[in-house]
Amino acid sequence: MGANISTEYEANGSTMNKDLVVTCNGSSAKNGRNIVSNGSSSASKGRVLAFHSSSKWKIHFEASKLTSNLMVVDFKASWCGPSRSMEPAMNEFSAKYTDVQFIKIDVDELEDVAKDFGIQIMPTFILIKKGEEVDKLVGANTEELRKKIEKYRAQ
Repeated sequence: MGANISTEYEANGSTMNKDLVVTCNGSSAKNGRNIVSNGSSSASKGRVLAFHSSSKWKIHFEASKLTSNLMVVDFKASWCGPSRSMEPAMNEFSAKYTDVQFIKIDVDELEDVAKDFGIQIMPTFILIKKGEEVDKLVGANTEELRKKIEKYRAQ
């Protein structure tokens, strides 16, 4: 139960356009959908930050290397059911674990960031400390994510 990411080339007249195609439970959408973005990060419910700009994400990621706090990055798609089902847990965790940074990145918006992390199934949660991936959870499993957060935030 996740989404597979693959690269697809489509002929558009005499040009080839490279589009990321993401599937989730049999549905698919291309990254060319209408997405409104102001290009900056913004807080959503709780302390979960959503990034809509690759450059803003990269600045934040580089700054996170200077702290020993755990960062949990949720790679998701707004149209994917398993991704949406994890939003309440992320909001709950952000309220409970105030020493942990919670980030959400929509793979349709920041395709390059998803590729940098090798995301192939959604949702995928990457746990990062000092700029290094310490663990990963693939799929919508609230209890397993909680265990990983508790394990790595104490280290």
